[in-house]
Amino acid sequence: MEIRNETAADQAAVHALHLAAFSTPAEAKLVDLLRAQAQPLVSLVAADADGIAGHILFSPMRTAGPVDGPQALLMGLAPLAVAPSRQGGGIGSALVCAGLHACSKLGVAAVAVLGDPAYYRRFGFAPAGRHGLHCRYTEPGGAPPEAFMVMELVPHALRGSDARAPITGLLRYHPAFDTLD
Repeated sequence: MEIRNETAADQAAVHALHLAAFSTPAEAKLVDLLRAQAQPLVSLVAADADGIAGHILFSPMRTAGPVDGPQALLMGLAPLAVAPSRQGGGIGSALVCAGLHACSKLGVAAVAVLGDPAYYRRFGFAPAGRHGLHCRYTEPGGAPPEAFMVMELVPHALRGSDARAPITGLLRYHPAFDTLD
């Protein structure tokens, strides 16, 4: 299994993978929109002789409100898909690890994810609420707050630095996520 950057030749297979892995076409549409609209973007595939077995995408996030001064680069992990017949074999974990490494090389300060705490804790994600962070998907009636997690790739990035204020409050995914509503 090779983990590599997605290429233009992979796009149709990645779209089909997301259609197979999720119950609606929303994630496949989201990947297509993010690919066209979001920069920077980390888009990796897990491929072997049988084709594309998995895909992961990281796209920029922003804090709510006006930006005064420099802002740390934050990325959101979403979506992650593994072919249903290949799930449970470590492909998703390999994609998460490779994606976090790629984000670190880009200078990303922190990564957020909305997902299963039991799965993402093993990579170092912790509840975002510990840092005073939340997202619109955990508002009343949405996902449980503990499902929104963050991981600092730069130590103490969320606490701020000499040039940056602490990062707290609402984190917003790229506007393409609004198409999921």
